[in-house]
Amino acid sequence: MAEPQGDIQLMPWEAQTLKIEDKGDEEVNDCPIEEVRLTVPITDDPTEPVMTFRTWVLGVSTCVILSFVNQFFGYRSNQLSISSVSAQIVTLPIGRFMAATLPEKQIKVPLTKWSFSMNPGPFNLKEHVLITMFANAGAGGVYAVGILTIVKAFYKRSLHPGAGYLLVQTTQLLGYGWAGLFRKYLVDSPYMWWPSNLVQVSLFRTLHENEKRSKGGVTRLQFFLIVFVSSFAYYLVPGYLFQSISYISIVCYIWKNSITAQQIGSGVRGLGLGSFGLDWGTVAGFLGSPLATPGFAIINILVGFVLIVYVMLPIVYYTNAYDAKKFPIISSHTFDSTGQSYNITRILNQKTFSIDLAEYEGYSKIYLSVFFSFTYGISFATLTAAISHVVLFHGKTIWQMWSKTRAASGDQFGDVHTRLMKKNYKIVPQWWFHLTLIIVVALSIFACEGFNNQLQLTWWGVLLCCAIALFFTLPIGIITATTNQQPGLNVITEMIIGYMSPGKPLANVVFKTYGYISMTQALTFLSDFKLGHYMKVPPRSMFLVQLVGTLIASTVYFGTAWWLLTSVDYICDTALLPEGSPWTCPGDDVFYNASIIWGVVGPLRMFGKLGVYSEMNWFFLVGLLAPVPVWFLSRKFPNQKWIRLIHMPILIGATGNMPPTRAVNYVMWGAVGAFFNIYIYRKYKKWWAKHTYILSAALDAGVAFMAILLFFAVQSKDIIGVDWWGLDQDDHCPLASCPTAPGVKIEGCPNIQG
Repeated sequence: MAEPQGDIQLMPWEAQTLKIEDKGDEEVNDCPIEEVRLTVPITDDPTEPVMTFRTWVLGVSTCVILSFVNQFFGYRSNQLSISSVSAQIVTLPIGRFMAATLPEKQIKVPLTKWSFSMNPGPFNLKEHVLITMFANAGAGGVYAVGILTIVKAFYKRSLHPGAGYLLVQTTQLLGYGWAGLFRKYLVDSPYMWWPSNLVQVSLFRTLHENEKRSKGGVTRLQFFLIVFVSSFAYYLVPGYLFQSISYISIVCYIWKNSITAQQIGSGVRGLGLGSFGLDWGTVAGFLGSPLATPGFAIINILVGFVLIVYVMLPIVYYTNAYDAKKFPIISSHTFDSTGQSYNITRILNQKTFSIDLAEYEGYSKIYLSVFFSFTYGISFATLTAAISHVVLFHGKTIWQMWSKTRAASGDQFGDVHTRLMKKNYKIVPQWWFHLTLIIVVALSIFACEGFNNQLQLTWWGVLLCCAIALFFTLPIGIITATTNQQPGLNVITEMIIGYMSPGKPLANVVFKTYGYISMTQALTFLSDFKLGHYMKVPPRSMFLVQLVGTLIASTVYFGTAWWLLTSVDYICDTALLPEGSPWTCPGDDVFYNASIIWGVVGPLRMFGKLGVYSEMNWFFLVGLLAPVPVWFLSRKFPNQKWIRLIHMPILIGATGNMPPTRAVNYVMWGAVGAFFNIYIYRKYKKWWAKHTYILSAALDAGVAFMAILLFFAVQSKDIIGVDWWGLDQDDHCPLASCPTAPGVKIEGCPNIQG
């Protein structure tokens, strides 16, 4: 957790106390996290209407629209993803318009005693929060749709729509069970503060609260509008007119014919020394907004990035470990022993959809770029480090909370926000979560075992998925709730099922989805619960909105995908698609190749005794032991608070998103994050408290709206503008992806002689 750093003059809402009129007592802002005290108000009006006609109409509408648009454009070459921030901003004036125009008369529901008003009063903040939760469900994507796509578009196999629909719904809903089990520890505890939610809190307050402008200054709403308009206008440059400005690699402009120089200087394909970008999309596009990440986490990530990319990678590459020089220094593609792209179809038995061992033995083992191979090793270490870190640093607290009764632990670990929620609203009964979990697990088993076992996964595989997700939700949740960084389970789940059920690509991706996505969904639900916790939204209303939103979004994603997969000829097949067709499915192509590597070839022939990269398994032990020295030093020197801020799971997993994240993204993300959340936070804390999260939301919103406008106005019509070198969204380092081993011939690369 972040340590408080000094006393400051509090903003008006920070110093306030809340008078509880019916009890006559006062609530004091005793939240232990300073960022929360500076951002989240301690006021609440439990009489405000929440589940209103406006909430349902606007919430369901945004959920449906975002689900359809994001899935529709997800198959296209130039993908478009609309975030919930866009819906959050657009629905405010619509909600206020509805409050000003709709009749207030009560309307009775036929055959029931229920009635409702289309206009129960002014459009309030809690309605807006629930509408945004609906939008989050639609904007979040449905991972399991990728399975439908590779089955029908890549493997060219039939799939029963019932199996597909149940797969989509159950993988999204399974997380509710884990969320319910760990809600007490990841939501009610004030130390689990979910930093990214503070951006949303700031934006909600900016949009809803009346603030008096200080002399010579601007209100938070004025500040938001200024930044939003500026971001919106500026993104026309990197988004359309001068796209190369997103990735500028100085070294490549100086040494145009040197492979080594471009490997070192390329921000897109290399180490990124001397590279930068003048685009908010470069800063926040892959890693999220650095303004929402605590300063200590930024430092951990930057240290990890430097050690891995600037120290480890040059050593292993230029010493030619694993024949590294035959391949690009950084790439996510697969290669054969000669350095050429791996011919997957050569080793795949099309009838049985499993590996043809005779062809495999006669062709080549699969090789990866040395960075990509170490990325897998680092992901192994990150998982075990997360477990070790949570046990050492949080184990005692977790055990105390687990051992005490609900009331006792609530009193001990609660803060003003927890007390207000428990005082003013009914909690969600645990049996709601338990019943949901039981039903979804049963439907999951039916989806896999039924329909002639089209999904290849067995009932015990489903239960094993559940066990993995259950085991990792708490430690990964603690890391996410305190650092805004979320290690993934995709690699470990792929490895487990790859060993247990080799040669079955669908079993592999289904197992990964149940094990990985159910945990991710659980953390999404918990994050939304914490947002509602901060905004004082009734928990039962949050549960209902999340459940309905998930059901609606999953249905729309499934329907849109199924419609496109059955109506667009040759969708995702670049060899048969007409020239210029946008339906190339770039993201699903990566998903398909992963199913081949982990499902068909399998981890035994990648990271086991039959593979090239068996040494990567030592990273499991490295990760398990890595937090121990930090824990020991923190105990030995308790007054040195900075030692506890060394977060080994974050440091080790710093480059876990590379690729597809590039070095220039890390450089810019770290520079912007360190400036605002370390320098500005320490030097100008009052300004930071008022403006930082609003700045983040405004920059995101401006880019999102201009991206949408550009897509529909020009890019969807293939209007590309003036053809010049700056129009390429590239850093102009073509040699950075070339091999440096003698004799390897790659088109576009110089032929190096031995």
